Amino acid sequence: MIKKSDFNMRAMIIVGLTIASAMYIFPLDKKINLGLDLRGGMYVLLRADLSSVAKDPKQQAKAIEGAVEKIRNRVDSYGVKETSIQTQGDNSILVQVPGVVDRDIINGLKEMGKLEFNLVSEDQDALAEAFKGNLAQGYVLRPYEASSLLVQQEASINGSDLQESTIGFDQYGIPEVRLQFTPDGGKKFAKVTQDNVGKRLAITLDNKIMSAPVINGPIPSGQAQITGQFSMDEVRMLTSVLNSGALPIPLIVEEERTVGPLLGSDSIKRGIDSMVWGTTLVVLFMLAYYTVGGLAAVVCLILDVLFILAGLYMFRGSLSLPGIAGMVLTLGMAVDSNVLIYERIREELRAGKPLSVATKIGFDRAKATIYDANYTTLIAGLFLFIFGTGPIRGFATTLCLGLIVSMFTAIYVGRTIFAFMLERGLKKFPMLQFFPDSKIDFVKFLKPAMILSLIVMAAGIWHFNSRKDAAYGIDFRGGQVLEYKISPVPSIEDVRKTLDADHELPKLTIQDRKDIPGAIIIYSRDDVADKVEKALKAKYTTVDNLNVTTVGPTVGDQLRQKALWAIVMSLLGIMVYVFIRFHHFDFAISGVIAIFHDIIITVAFASFAGYEMSLLLVTALLTIAGYSINDTIVVYDRIREIAPRMHKSSISEIINTALNNTFSRTVITALTVIFVVLAMYFVGGEALQGFSYALLVGFISGMYSTMFIALPLVIMFRRKYL
Repeated sequence: MIKKSDFNMRAMIIVGLTIASAMYIFPLDKKINLGLDLRGGMYVLLRADLSSVAKDPKQQAKAIEGAVEKIRNRVDSYGVKETSIQTQGDNSILVQVPGVVDRDIINGLKEMGKLEFNLVSEDQDALAEAFKGNLAQGYVLRPYEASSLLVQQEASINGSDLQESTIGFDQYGIPEVRLQFTPDGGKKFAKVTQDNVGKRLAITLDNKIMSAPVINGPIPSGQAQITGQFSMDEVRMLTSVLNSGALPIPLIVEEERTVGPLLGSDSIKRGIDSMVWGTTLVVLFMLAYYTVGGLAAVVCLILDVLFILAGLYMFRGSLSLPGIAGMVLTLGMAVDSNVLIYERIREELRAGKPLSVATKIGFDRAKATIYDANYTTLIAGLFLFIFGTGPIRGFATTLCLGLIVSMFTAIYVGRTIFAFMLERGLKKFPMLQFFPDSKIDFVKFLKPAMILSLIVMAAGIWHFNSRKDAAYGIDFRGGQVLEYKISPVPSIEDVRKTLDADHELPKLTIQDRKDIPGAIIIYSRDDVADKVEKALKAKYTTVDNLNVTTVGPTVGDQLRQKALWAIVMSLLGIMVYVFIRFHHFDFAISGVIAIFHDIIITVAFASFAGYEMSLLLVTALLTIAGYSINDTIVVYDRIREIAPRMHKSSISEIINTALNNTFSRTVITALTVIFVVLAMYFVGGEALQGFSYALLVGFISGMYSTMFIALPLVIMFRRKYL
């Protein structure tokens, strides 16, 4: 099967890669970066408002660079490490802060930091007229405490005159902000206070009056204080904003994803549990069904995990919760390559060939099918990476790495293991067989299958559209989702009454999170995170921030467009690849129609079950697209192989034969991926339930569409056009 010299070289390569990979990834806690959804942290996408900047691209780029530097200074003032701040596109800035959950940082990022000292008018008549809308020239009306103050529009002193701000405490121990002016700023401040004794001086930040003390006398020291009923966190945020200086352009929070450490650790545990359970089920099945072949497959699975983690380390990727899901799914799909090989070996053994010859032929004939099947899934993974964001890219990365690695282990490592076992005297390869000599007439089910599919698809589309905005998750419709863990555990009705009592809050949708005791989920159209957290902490003993997700309407529209493009480009890429490989356009178009069928069926059943269309669900749809065509291509390859020797048979007979020949493989592969999907559904937590449910429906639909949609469509096209 393999020459001894080749075997030794193979063994050295496999052992060398294994040792190198182990050295790369251990210890895991230091070598593998965890995504923000696992380790906790904040992901904030800021959109720069460039309306006040000249349309010159150089000037706009300079303004963005200035904003990035100011943001970096503000975040650094909190002592946060490993912060990532980078521009995205022409007008966006992405800030990622790992391991820290502090909304004051987010609030500080969007503050302009425009500091001004404005004299307050003492003219009560002018103030009364201002309330009527008749403002005196050169003055503006600004809210302050329970009323408003009439202040001069032109600042007497501004932020450029400030040298430094620090945190201090007044005589009662209340925190305050202390200001130290530059030498020139100190002179300006001394003159203003000398010329306006007895008047009030408003200290404003971003046009909001922070305090308005009375000038009791000249202040030549160049120092001032901003006092008020500030908390320590508010004072820290103010000093951070003032010390970093004013932003050159306004910034708008378009997207925020904050994960608390409690939810992050829970996600890690659930992700690992789902991987362990899914892998265990697959391993037990493979050992029971393929015996010694199952043992080889288990070795390949272990190496798959090792090599995927090494690839993440090499490419400086982060392991996210969807990434763990991608790894678990990859392990289930990786077995498909082993199944293809073993079923080929079975066929050769039934033809009377010796085990060594059957093994060689089995590996040789399965190789092309494995490549074709995995390349199409790689196409879907590639577009998922291109159009995806954040954790979704993590899923795409682990999925693509897993597919590449599984091809290597199944074909190269698997063949080496079998060569070793044959050399050591392996004489038999016992295997179970669930479906021996199946003779199903798949083609005759063409019309009933078409009618059934059309009915389900039509009902699903109607149901999805009837839900209107409720059909879309926050990723696409915009808004805010807040998750908290409250102790002691309150009733949902009690939480609802607490928040309804706060008249500053809009109408909120509140529900409990079933997988974490005491956890609640709050939905809002507006950014209410600070107000909600304040109201909850005032009522309950312990309130832990689990997750805050905010998506602006602009980002929601962009994500929807990206999701659509990802699906369309994946379908086009797969169609082109199938056409090039099989030289039959009817094969390509039938395969894509089957994928489209599976996507619609999955969306329909997800809608029936009440799940929302989210980025994670789109990820599931693209994974289903890759899996569905993977299944179909296995049959296409068999048709290509048997067609020359069945040249006197009709296309219906050829397709029926190909489907029956690959039926056992189709069912076994579906079982292995269903095992891991069920593990994710029941063990992976609420965050992965919609994702795993969609995969379950999609994989079953993929198996169905291969047998009753794609191949019968080929027959229909041939009968019509040939």
